[in-house]
Amino acid sequence: MEKVESISVFDIFKIGVGPSSSHTMGPWKAAAQFITFIGKECRLTDLKSIKVHLFGSLAKTGRGHGTDLAVQMGLLGHDPKTVDTGRINEYLHSISDTNSLLVAGKHKMSFDPDEDIIFHFNKQLDFHANALTLVAYFDNNEEVEATYYSVGGGFIIKEGEDAEQHNRKLTYPIDSADDLLKWCEETGLPVSDVVKKNELCWRTDEEIDKGVLEIWNEMKCCTYRGCHTDGTLPGGLKVKRRASFQNQKLIETNRYDGVEEWLTCIQKSDHSFKETLNWVSCFALGVNEENASFGRVVTAPTNGAAGVIPAVLLYYVCFCDNPTEDDVIRFLLTAGEIGSIFKKGSTISAAMGGCQAEIGVSSAMAAAALTERLGGSPKRVLMAAEIAMEHHLGLTCDPIGGLVQVPCIERNAMGAMKAITASQIALASDPSFAKVSLDGVIKAMWDTAQDMNAKYKETSEGGLANHVPVNIVEC
Repeated sequence: MEKVESISVFDIFKIGVGPSSSHTMGPWKAAAQFITFIGKECRLTDLKSIKVHLFGSLAKTGRGHGTDLAVQMGLLGHDPKTVDTGRINEYLHSISDTNSLLVAGKHKMSFDPDEDIIFHFNKQLDFHANALTLVAYFDNNEEVEATYYSVGGGFIIKEGEDAEQHNRKLTYPIDSADDLLKWCEETGLPVSDVVKKNELCWRTDEEIDKGVLEIWNEMKCCTYRGCHTDGTLPGGLKVKRRASFQNQKLIETNRYDGVEEWLTCIQKSDHSFKETLNWVSCFALGVNEENASFGRVVTAPTNGAAGVIPAVLLYYVCFCDNPTEDDVIRFLLTAGEIGSIFKKGSTISAAMGGCQAEIGVSSAMAAAALTERLGGSPKRVLMAAEIAMEHHLGLTCDPIGGLVQVPCIERNAMGAMKAITASQIALASDPSFAKVSLDGVIKAMWDTAQDMNAKYKETSEGGLANHVPVNIVEC
């Protein structure tokens, strides 16, 4: 379990590039961090070559997740938050065509992806299933080496570095759901206000609101792109994109220009139970089809589960009682805190805990946030999160071909539905009658992760991945 004292909402929600926070964004960040590290240790102009070694799950599902591509983007010095995603293939083709790479955009060195990225399929490092070692070779025969662990949600830990060195003393220290409930009861504040008080230890009130609204805007834009893009997803499965077809069917003859007009049309549309469910599925599918296409998404708390929270938040915005920007901010603050509690008490890495650590956690986050915004007390907020996770326990991670497509995309729609259902159950229940606490289900999730066979933890060696033959091709 990943015991870290202080985690910001902006650690849980990160704008980046798909398809995987642990296998794409983490290695991308590690490679970029390595270049910064060796730049301080030695002159980049003396750099002769770099070799990248991938271990464990990063090796076994690396090609399907684009780990090798992400590492190259990191070595080039691109930021996943700002890179022009439409040019990623151009950058990568330039490397493969010339067998050279412009390190940090400054120093040209020889680099052959087929030779210099090594997949160690049968070796796993002890600390975490997602590990990579980068070795830099210099003209004076000096070598500099560093190992990084991609521990889920885009978080990385460098070997030998204190994982808690960035901790901040918070107004209301929270390591567990019981801690959160204690502060809510002592202060009389809702969950979102307690979280806001802690966020003020990092940023000003204005910076928090601006940052959260930036995340919300990226979620909206990503969903819009996903619901308006046709075609086939990259890789060997030839999965057809469905969100666009579903959107066209639901929107009927309405005309709009851009994301805000689109949402206005949805708000004015038929709000029958069937149509509402169809829209929630459409939102979730759209986001994760973008994620599978190396599009820009918001890690929430991972890329593989990036569609759950936007889908539930859009359900709240489009089908509930005219929420304000403040409501949206509070939704995401609450969701982020629940995600951090799961990270501290268990894991948000599918390579460590299976898909319960991704879809399950995101569903719990969304359920809690929706419950608070619909008037639920802190006890009901935690109850909703517990209910959502309780019905994801044991969910395996078995991506076919190592691609974040089947069953991952549909699982986001299912996770969103479960979150809404969990919220409704919590709102209609008396929390004093609950038999399982959120901390209890988090502990059960960790125990389940420990007992789960390794082949069901993002290796593509078990479950559905064993029953669909596929030839993976370069994205």
